[in-house]
Amino acid sequence: MGEQTVDRLRGSVPRLDHPSLWQRIWRPFWVLPFVIVFAALVLSWVLPWLDRTISHEIPFVFQGGPDGARGLLSTIASAMISVTGLVFSITMVVLQLAQSQFTPRLLDSFLADRTTQATLGVFTASFVYSLAVLRTVRGSNEDIEEFVPQLSVTAAFLLVLGAVAMFIAFIHNITTTVQVTTVVNRVGRRTAHLVDEQFGPPDDIPGFGPTWSPRPDEESVPLVVRGRHGSLDHVDYPRLVALARDNDVVVHLGVHLGSFIASGHRVGTVWGTAELDEELRQGLDRTLGIARTRTTIQDISFGVRQLVDIAERALSPGINDPTTAIQVLDEIHVILRELAVRRTISPYIVDESGEVRVVTQPPSFAGILDLALDEVIDYADNVQVPRKLEELLEDVGDVARPENRAAVVAKLEELRERAGSA
Repeated sequence: MGEQTVDRLRGSVPRLDHPSLWQRIWRPFWVLPFVIVFAALVLSWVLPWLDRTISHEIPFVFQGGPDGARGLLSTIASAMISVTGLVFSITMVVLQLAQSQFTPRLLDSFLADRTTQATLGVFTASFVYSLAVLRTVRGSNEDIEEFVPQLSVTAAFLLVLGAVAMFIAFIHNITTTVQVTTVVNRVGRRTAHLVDEQFGPPDDIPGFGPTWSPRPDEESVPLVVRGRHGSLDHVDYPRLVALARDNDVVVHLGVHLGSFIASGHRVGTVWGTAELDEELRQGLDRTLGIARTRTTIQDISFGVRQLVDIAERALSPGINDPTTAIQVLDEIHVILRELAVRRTISPYIVDESGEVRVVTQPPSFAGILDLALDEVIDYADNVQVPRKLEELLEDVGDVARPENRAAVVAKLEELRERAGSA
């Protein structure tokens, strides 16, 4: 995780979470299962070697002969590959269920679940380990010296016990993670954490601080992303400020987190220079994390987007589940309440000397409010939902700062006008 700060001062450098190299390595679904299988392969080489080194019999481990060892390892291998297929099938069903019942934008969070990854890894590792150890067993009908790897066979049995424990944990995890309460609560808690991280504590931010605007004759050059496309997932603000300071320029980002960026897309302007050298261009480009899919690493709006998608699907005529929509609105209520009591983030970020180096497009309360409620209001024909929306807006309006209250009042009037005209 990136370095964090408790206070989000106006003009200070936001030290937000951004994926490190270590996190990017471990992010793909297949990495943890592959590591577990590789560890099992290493173990299948080390333990037989240790068995050969220890010439005498070891108590409390497998005491059978070659035929017994082969039978046990063969049974474990065949059983493990069968159950691995079952685990994989269950995972696919859960992903399909999550996509149809909630929203396709939740699939990455399900795939990132470590319990599912570890379960697949342990079952596959048990199968691979048993096959690898099976080839080391010697004796019975063979005209060579008898060799039964006692420790290795015992380890295979222990792996099976571990696989059974992982299977129980997997079933429990699957049954809880597909519950709408769990899904909505997880997205809501992550989004509320981002609000606290980016906006800072309520009423703990001094005035707007420094501002900036380009001089009429100041030179500039477009900031263009090349060779990549996807959603703006995160920005490495400390590195961006350092680059701007070292090159005595001001970087004005013109896109929001979550915006789609095509290759060759202009994402901002670099003021204070008429030309970008290749080193600076590449450095600025590396500060922008562009991902295949949006995530909630820094993007508050994506967490809200996921919640709204779930609510819209619940309110659609094909599903017609207003209770689920109410649960989503409860989480949205928490997020809007957290936002309403906090000051707006300044778009101007300064270096250590107090000079503005980066101008951003920070999230605003009014923008998040529109994203959270406009589409739900459009679907709000059920009796429960308009009533819940009105209660939500009245409460948020009561606690909102003066600069945020106008947006809440306007939204409440819009809701009442819609209800009156219905």
